Amino acid sequence: MNKGPISQFITHHYRHFNAAALVDAAKGYEKHLLEGGKMMVTLAGAMSTAELGVSLAEMIRQGKVDIISCTGANLEEDIMNLVAHTHYRRIPNYRDLTPQQEWELLEQGLNRVTDTCIPEEEAFRKIQEHIHKLWKEADEKGERYFPHEFMYKLLLSEVMKDGYEIDTKDSWMIAAAEKNLPIVVGGWEDSTMGNIFASYVIKGEVKATTMKSGIEYMVWLSDWYRKNSGGKGVGFFQLGGGIAGDFPICVVPMMYQDLEWHDVPFWAYFCQVSDSTTSYGSYSGAVPNEKITWGKLGIDTPKYIVESDATIVAPLIFAYILGW
Repeated sequence: MNKGPISQFITHHYRHFNAAALVDAAKGYEKHLLEGGKMMVTLAGAMSTAELGVSLAEMIRQGKVDIISCTGANLEEDIMNLVAHTHYRRIPNYRDLTPQQEWELLEQGLNRVTDTCIPEEEAFRKIQEHIHKLWKEADEKGERYFPHEFMYKLLLSEVMKDGYEIDTKDSWMIAAAEKNLPIVVGGWEDSTMGNIFASYVIKGEVKATTMKSGIEYMVWLSDWYRKNSGGKGVGFFQLGGGIAGDFPICVVPMMYQDLEWHDVPFWAYFCQVSDSTTSYGSYSGAVPNEKITWGKLGIDTPKYIVESDATIVAPLIFAYILGW
């Protein structure tokens, strides 16, 4: 593939240290796919609010991502940006805010994520109105779905389409829904929609069992991994730390050690992009080799770590893989 100007720039200028690690990781990702491998991408933090969809959506459309693991926040925040983008407020001087100014943002219904405020009324409540109907309908029919399946139903129904405020090509959730891309969401309960769902359970409006659980996600993932890890295998591209990465990577040792399925291959590629530095007891900052001791990666698994800001690094790596 002929590479475009972004790829040419990073390969020419990014020669050492974290910059070189970025290029190595991008080339390793591309090599893994070219040799027939599949790739999981994990999204921690607020990648959706960072609008990673601008590049991730195209990665999904071009088949460069086979499965995603994300937090409940990333699942919903891409849709929030889709329906409420013009109501977001950016605060470049967020480091200078006083507690009183933070309180004033709360009173305005503006929930801050670093320099970006998510508008509660336009984002949360707009989605809540429609997703509640899907939850209630499933509950009354005795049907059960995963969190991402409800979101797919919402997007594919196009019930909110007239209110979209960004180009749909920049929404990774729309790209994923259109391809029915597999998603696992560990700990969905701590997201805004998870909290809202819990409130309906407490009020007796829906049953908790209407939403499939994290354990069921792990069981589903074990089956997916068994079916997709043949040949070149499945790679693991981790953005940030936390449960988005911790949850799915454990499926390999779970099958090998707990189920005693000794034919389960290790993850076939590993890259973590994180600003979490190596320190005592920090899993997010652990070097990849530590994962060998947990039965997640093999001795020969290609391993990369880019100690930098994922919102800067990921679009560049994706650009390289897409040939931009």
